[in-house]
Amino acid sequence: MRTVGQRGCIVEDKKFIHSRRTFLRRCTVVGVHALLAACSVPAPSAPSVAPTIAQLDALLLTPTVDTAPATPSPAADAQPTVVPRLPVAPIPGPRSLQEAGGRQALIAKAQAEGELTVIGLPHDWLNYGAIIESFKLQYGIRVNELTPDINSDGVLAAVNQAALTREAIAPDVLDISFAFGQQAKDAALLQPYVVERWAEIPELLKDDRGYWAAGYYGVIAFAVNKAVVAQTPLGWTDLLKPIYTGQFAFTGDPHTANQAIQSVYAASLANGGSLDNAAPGLSLIAQLRDAGTLSSVMANPALFFQGDTPIISVWSFIAHALRIQAGSNPLVEVVVPKASVAGAYVQAINAYAPHPFAARLWLEHVFSDEVQMQWANAYAIPSRASALLGDQSRAGILTALGVTQELLAEVQIPTLTQMTAAKALIGEQWDSVVSFEIKAVD
Repeated sequence: MRTVGQRGCIVEDKKFIHSRRTFLRRCTVVGVHALLAACSVPAPSAPSVAPTIAQLDALLLTPTVDTAPATPSPAADAQPTVVPRLPVAPIPGPRSLQEAGGRQALIAKAQAEGELTVIGLPHDWLNYGAIIESFKLQYGIRVNELTPDINSDGVLAAVNQAALTREAIAPDVLDISFAFGQQAKDAALLQPYVVERWAEIPELLKDDRGYWAAGYYGVIAFAVNKAVVAQTPLGWTDLLKPIYTGQFAFTGDPHTANQAIQSVYAASLANGGSLDNAAPGLSLIAQLRDAGTLSSVMANPALFFQGDTPIISVWSFIAHALRIQAGSNPLVEVVVPKASVAGAYVQAINAYAPHPFAARLWLEHVFSDEVQMQWANAYAIPSRASALLGDQSRAGILTALGVTQELLAEVQIPTLTQMTAAKALIGEQWDSVVSFEIKAVD
């Protein structure tokens, strides 16, 4: 949710408004015993905090585009909206560990503040419960947890509102989807800080001035119900084979749903497209329509487990969460097609952070080897994965979890400009190129 995502995302339909991280409520219709069965798929051990039955829904069910909404044009006779001006932010604190006086000095200053306030971090999302506990135990700093299930847009609204009202209980740090990182910077809601391991974060996953950096990401993958699908497709063009007739489904409306849009974007890379050209993805989906592969039913966890929509495209950590929940009933296989698209979540410090040193220590914590591996154990790809793979003691664990140098070389990370353009093209041209309605079912 997020978000994936996203955190991929918010699910909005007639019955539910879910956050990105509450995902599998509808699975209960296939039986709780099936979801809790021991996993018999040969795979690495499950995350230390396994997804719960209340989890998979939002990231699988029609997640909406997790990006800044376009500003509508005002009517000719409408009065202009008066936007309250934010108060002047405090002078930014040290921009690096060195400027803070070193690790021990930073720890001492954070401990003097005594607490840290986070927002949008449910304990069952990508091991965040364990991550928060390890921070408290290691540094003896109390952690206030605000609105765990809020989405990225809600996080920024909370930060903005706290700044306007001078609210003391404001989030110090943010964990938001990629597009919202730049939005927050543009709105002057962030202050820069470069963590000690900054050089090990890929350039496309961090702001060049240190205002945000992605801690982890997922890639578009196939989740395959093996009770129905005998031969697992390894890539997008495989889905054109007659054996997959009626078996592939999106998890949302490609006009607006982020996971569906990113799936079309990934398909473009398999059909001669690029991060600058998503049009071939629409062409490939039109071919899947003509071949009879594309289902008009919008997938949800229940339909996937029942075999009605046995092949779906989702973020990789969601696919693994489905696999773990299903156990052996049914067996679920996860495949990451080559040249898949990445979707990241970024970490940043509130410009109005009440505890700026604790916030800096938190960023050092989440970019540490320990937390990066905790994210990997939940099947997210840590942003420092390449450096961690160079450590022999961790390389074997990461490889077993599917994080390899080969995968990192194949993953394509779009810029915000590329992502925005791709979403606009796919949403605008779906009707003219694919002309196929994806319908949700109750």
